[in-house]
Amino acid sequence: MRLLHTMLRVGNLDASLEFYTNIMGMTLLRKNDFPEGKFSLAFLGYGNEAENTVLELTHNWETDSYDLGTAYGHIAIEVEDVYAACEKIRAGGGKVVREAGPMMHGSTILAFVEDPDGYKIELLGAK
Repeated sequence: MRLLHTMLRVGNLDASLEFYTNIMGMTLLRKNDFPEGKFSLAFLGYGNEAENTVLELTHNWETDSYDLGTAYGHIAIEVEDVYAACEKIRAGGGKVVREAGPMMHGSTILAFVEDPDGYKIELLGAK
């Protein structure tokens, strides 16, 4: 068994694709529109789907936004340098919501950024 993907519902697929490809550095692996169902699926990642877990963005054409709820937490992405990643994301127009630094009650360096729909993404330094 292996984990295939995580799915997020997004209100504006173009804005989300811009964020995840140009700001977060992911590659758009495939995108399919389903006109009869009025939705689109886009799969992105840092490698091919055969060997890597990827992110699925689902856009329901008639829904502009979602209530994120309180049960969902975040996506975690490993980066070489958390401080440099925050600067690059900020320079690209991304939103840093927790600056890079040690985690509370620990020494792990982390930061949080937010995608266009408000989903949190934790940045963790490579171990």
